[in-house]
Amino acid sequence: MKHLALAVSDQQRSRRFYETYFGFDAEPARWYDGGVLMLYNQDGFSLALGETDEAIRLPTFLHFGIGLPTPDDVHAFRRRLADDGIPIVEEWDEPDYVSVKCRDPDGYVVEAAWEPDLSPGEAVPVRGPLPP
Repeated sequence: MKHLALAVSDQQRSRRFYETYFGFDAEPARWYDGGVLMLYNQDGFSLALGETDEAIRLPTFLHFGIGLPTPDDVHAFRRRLADDGIPIVEEWDEPDYVSVKCRDPDGYVVEAAWEPDLSPGEAVPVRGPLPP
């Protein structure tokens, strides 16, 4: 996957969040038709922010995330989020999995995680059994 499009209530507020906490400031942001604001990270992943006046309703399971290089990086990231008052919704700290999930300004859950076989920037894999 190379991009994700999110409906947001305030593009500039969301832009600040994703640039500040998730590295989406690697290239200059670009505006596209329809008022879509595109942000880019160092791995070439693009995040499209489309402003909406509609209520944003999210299913409980929905989340997306990034990989971090070490457990200490996840712990430091968690401290930074907490120090800045970003709502933390879930944490894991196990020998083979360290994770923190927070809410963005529109309520999307975003995860930063480490696993021994997970490369930094790589998508966070599904944990637990898959349904039949």
